[in-house]
Amino acid sequence: MNRKTVFDLIRRALGRPFRQSEVDAIDAVLDKVPGGTCDNFLQDTVTPVTPSPASDWKVGEKGIALIQQFEGCARQRRDGKVEAYPDPGSSLARTGSGSGEPWTIGWGATGPGIGPGTVWTQDACDARLEADLERYAREVARALGDAPTSQPQFDALVSFHYNTGAIAKATLTRLHKAGDFAGAAREFERWCHAGGRVMKGLVRRRAAEAALYRSGA
Repeated sequence: MNRKTVFDLIRRALGRPFRQSEVDAIDAVLDKVPGGTCDNFLQDTVTPVTPSPASDWKVGEKGIALIQQFEGCARQRRDGKVEAYPDPGSSLARTGSGSGEPWTIGWGATGPGIGPGTVWTQDACDARLEADLERYAREVARALGDAPTSQPQFDALVSFHYNTGAIAKATLTRLHKAGDFAGAAREFERWCHAGGRVMKGLVRRRAAEAALYRSGA
């Protein structure tokens, strides 16, 4: 068994790309294998890697930066507080009539208690973002199960789920779990509609998510 095969096996078991320190450490061990063969080394020393439980997954810096870039923290007032606004794809946002659901505030927060007239401080917006990131990370990890996943892939999927809430039902998730990373990456661009029309902001976001996802494939 050649060295590349060994690295490929270990990388798949880890479910993420190697760090340079890990590459150096593995190389050092393989250099000491008697006779230049890795077969006995693998049988004697490689143990199964237990997938991390859902609670262990955290969104990385690149994922947080991507979410903040596209969610923004809009509708800041002169007094420094932030007010809610109607969903960009709603009839209210387009025509000035309708409910505008779901109303959004801060870093893309929606849900009970958020509607016309809702006003938060910046600290409240940031605290809600932190809580939402933890919740969405758990939901994505639960949906992926033990499927090998790199940090960039995970970050891209959390951003996708943060915006769509669709990680449990999307074909994208099924393809990822099947190991079809190329197919999964192509699925991002399908999720660019709101209110029955293509949204330029969603097109840009899906492209950014797909690029981040591919960087970890």
